[in-house]
Amino acid sequence: MLALLDSLVASLPSPGGGSIDIGPLTLRAYGLMIAIGVIVAVRWAGRRLEVAGIGDADLASGMALWAVPAGVIGARLYHVATDWQRFSDSPGDIIKIWEGGLGIPGGILLGTVVGVWYFKKNGVSVPLALWAVAPTLAIAQSIGRWGNWFNQELFGRPTDLPWGLEIDADKVASAGYAPGTLFHPTFLYESLWNGALAVVLVVLGRRMLVSRPARLLACYVIGYGVGRFWIEGLRIDPTKEGGGLRLNQWMSIVLVVGGVAYLVWARLRPAPTAVADGEVPSAP
Repeated sequence: MLALLDSLVASLPSPGGGSIDIGPLTLRAYGLMIAIGVIVAVRWAGRRLEVAGIGDADLASGMALWAVPAGVIGARLYHVATDWQRFSDSPGDIIKIWEGGLGIPGGILLGTVVGVWYFKKNGVSVPLALWAVAPTLAIAQSIGRWGNWFNQELFGRPTDLPWGLEIDADKVASAGYAPGTLFHPTFLYESLWNGALAVVLVVLGRRMLVSRPARLLACYVIGYGVGRFWIEGLRIDPTKEGGGLRLNQWMSIVLVVGGVAYLVWARLRPAPTAVADGEVPSAP
């Protein structure tokens, strides 16, 4: 029994393939995990829009129809731009999103821009809408990161920790390591980090709903940036580097600095004008 327990905690296995078979239907697990993350996030966003008093599930679904594709496009463009050597000789691979390769910073940027456009178009308070969606972004990422597990990609440095990740022999060899080497499961670290971030944002959001609620999105950006910085430092996949840091670590610094700058700016602005009881004030 003890031997069985030791084997269970000795390492974290990887799936045998990147597809899931449901009867005659074969689904790419990477895309399926992203889709599940999106569905959960949209349903949760609908409930939070109701709490904020500005919308419902239909509004969240309408926003998702525009913002989610924009986010995927932005994430893919960011990945292609930062890893162009991989695509320069095979431009047709740019559309193969199911094989992995989405840069979250690009998805955050373009998805948020399109989401803001949609809310403005429908006469919805943008600050309150950003308050509603902030934690749902984190939970979508938390679920979506499991797609990297199925693809056996973006793992970290070798480790002898009990939760070291098993990788197929060919991938271990292509990474330049000896057979049987275990790696940091960076997908799991980021999934857990973003899940915890969603919880923190819910708690913080209770204090921000009636006073400058858009600050919650800045808190999300800061929290994501901090987590991505240290997790990125564990990864060993090839990427551009400079000043001893990986490109996405520099981008994480930009996100954190930008988020903090917004919070400082929001705090220094004059307080919102008082409103009648039960009315939510306008906020940046």
